[in-house]
Formats: sequence, structure tokens, C-alpha cells
Amino acid sequence: MRRRWIAILAVVGALVAVLLGQFPASAIDPGGTSAPVTGNATWFTGLGSPYGGCGLPQSALDSQNFLALNVQNSPGDYTNLPRPIPAADASEIGMFDNGLNCGRWVQVTIGDYCTGINDGAPNEPFCRDGSWVSDQFNGATLDFVVADSCDDGNAWCKDDPYHVDLAQASLNSFVLNGQPVGDMYPNYWNNRQVSWQFIQAPNYTGDISIGAIQGAQPYWPAIAISHLPNGIHAVQYYANGAWSSATMDSDQGDDYIIAPTTGAGTAGSQYEIRVIDASGNLVNNGEVYTFGLPAACLPNGCTAPYTSVTYTTSTSSSPSPSPSPSPSPSTSASAPGGTGSCALASTVTNSWPGGYQLQLTVTDNGTAPLTAWTAGFMFGDTAESIASSWNATVTQSGQQVTAVNASYDGSVAAGGSTSFGMVVTGSNQALTGLTCAPT
Repeated sequence: MRRRWIAILAVVGALVAVLLGQFPASAIDPGGTSAPVTGNATWFTGLGSPYGGCGLPQSALDSQNFLALNVQNSPGDYTNLPRPIPAADASEIGMFDNGLNCGRWVQVTIGDYCTGINDGAPNEPFCRDGSWVSDQFNGATLDFVVADSCDDGNAWCKDDPYHVDLAQASLNSFVLNGQPVGDMYPNYWNNRQVSWQFIQAPNYTGDISIGAIQGAQPYWPAIAISHLPNGIHAVQYYANGAWSSATMDSDQGDDYIIAPTTGAGTAGSQYEIRVIDASGNLVNNGEVYTFGLPAACLPNGCTAPYTSVTYTTSTSSSPSPSPSPSPSPSTSASAPGGTGSCALASTVTNSWPGGYQLQLTVTDNGTAPLTAWTAGFMFGDTAESIASSWNATVTQSGQQVTAVNASYDGSVAAGGSTSFGMVVTGSNQALTGLTCAPT
């Protein structure tokens, strides 16, 4: 009997080991990794119509070597969360990172071949009834641009945090010893293991590309931004004397809805934007891109999935008129310091059960320009916490929140303003003790 129990315990132990190896024990860091990660690789034939998950048609991609990253990291749960994944479920955000990894480049290296079954069946181990072995294709590499998302209810898209779905046409283009592998697919594929990591755009030249997406018009100026040196994490538009954060189009991370600089709602609307990359830096040292919607999109909207936009560039925005009052509900406070003074205003721009989004605006209300600033406020409830933030370095200690300018938005002209934002977990939207000081 004792031997029998030992055998049973051995089987149970082996099963637990398989499950632990299959399911990660904790949330991943979707922003990047300090070293290459290993996952299963699958393939798909092409982007959907008219767009892939990042909001670009396949014809507008920088490269036809493209891949998809997982929307969710939810081992053992094959249902789909709302997209973008809300702050309450932040621990289940996959490497797609709610679209924030769109437009980034990934270097993929071929790993071991599976001799067993590697079909991504739910609740089944990868490469069951077989083993992982190395062969003549190990070490082959190829660079891919992130263009799509994997949200299917299988083990690849849900159980394997570092799974990548590769363009099928790229599989035999992997390079080893200076030559394409040529014949890895289909006979030596079987959904191999790969290792991968984010990289800067290879051999980057030129400047960003801007296109108007289907339906874009003066009342809904929706654009797609691509050809980026290091991905895209935010877009700011210039309006009413201030830089404001544009809204991502769902979780299609290359697409943003902007607002006009002049001529709102007219065929002559002009737009000024600047772009923030995956490292939190302004693209091209804060270059400003000025453009109008293409004639083909006026007045009733673009009919094509993507219409290229011609723009001009400058190193600074248009002269800043006095900022308009913040929309209600909002609160504000100011504090003098240094050679000038500044005020902080807050606005709830979106809300949902259990969370909301804040936009906070720093305005230079003195006579001298700011070179740096620190702002702060108190949450109205001890249960409130910051799920994510942008355009500032934000810290929280109890109910107290402190924000320090990012490297690109510390300089604010007298009478001008800049903004930062955050997603908050909680339901008490009343902020108190708003302060701002030059530093």
C-alpha cells in the first residue's frame, strides 16, 4: 500500500510540475524585459481587414515581417476580458500591453523543435508526449514589427505569457550564418520555441508616418502613426494654448483621436501633435508635426482604410494663447516658487465602475517661464490607488500623490500649460489639497 501511495504522489508531483511550468505564477512586465524571454511561436497568414490589432492595414506596415503579442496573461482562463483591459484586471494584461507595444520592433531567435504535440489545446501542456530538441535551425534570427494582437481562447494566447504569432511568409526568412534558412517551414516547424526581446527599429531613417484612418473627419480626427524609432506610448495635441493627451482608439496602439489646433470642425482644421515613444521620450526631441486632413477625407470622412497625410515639422509649438478654463468637474490650486508660479487643475475625463481617468493640467500663471515643476494632491479615499500614469513621474504614499515633470514637459512658457494623466482604481473622484510649485 505504501508503494502505491508513493507512486500516486509521484504522479501528482509530476502533474503539478507540468502545470507550474505551463502557468506563470505572477503578473508579467508588459513594458519589456531585461533579457530575452522564451515562449512558443505560432504563425498566421496576415492582418485582418481593414486593420490588424494595432490599427494599421498590412500595406502600411514598415515591414512584412510582423507579429502579434498576447492581449491577456490569464493561465487556465480562456475567456476574454473587455478591451482595453480595465485597471481592475491589470494583473492579466499581456505583452500586447493594451496596445502600448504596437509599432515596437522585436528580434526573434529560433529555439528548440517539439517532437510531441504542440497544438495549444486549453488545459493541456505544451509539447505533450514529446520533448524539446535542438536542430540545425537553432539560433536563426529575424526582426519583426508588432502589428497585431492574439486574443484567441487557446493555451498559446492565454497560458504562455511570451507566445508570439509570426507572419507565415516570414518563417523561411530567418537568417542563420548570413543566409535565409529556406526550408524550416513546414517540415521542421511544429510551433517551435523561440526567444525574443524588444529592440530599436533596425536601420532607422527618416521620420514618422501619419495617416488618416477610415471615417476620420474634422469632427473625429482619427490618425494612425507608424515608422517609429522606438514604438509609440502617447500622442499629445496642441489646443487652447496647452498640450493635451490624445485618446487611443480602443487598444489599437498606433491610432489616436486628436483635437484641432485651429478651425475646429471645419474643412480647414489644422493639427499640431507630438509623439512620445516607448521609453517615455518625445520623438525627435519634441518635434512638432503640423498637418490638415487630406482632401479625400473632407467633408464627410475618409473612405479608405488609410490615407497618407503630408505634414510639416517645427521645433516648438505655435504661440500659446491663454489656456481655456478646465471643464467641470475640476478643482485647482496654485503655489508660488522660484521665479514664477504655477497652478494645478484636475478633470475626470472618463469613468467606469471601480475606476476613472484623470487629466491634470499644470499652468504657468506667473510672468516667468517654468523650467521644472512638482505637483501634488490628496485622494478622497484611502482605497484609491494609481493603476497607470503618463507624462509625469508619479508616486503615491497613502492618499498623497506627488507628480514630477517628465524630461520633455518641464519647460512651460508664461501663460502656457502642460498636462499629465493617470488611471485610478477607486470610485471617490474628489481630490483635495492640489498644489503646484516650480522646482
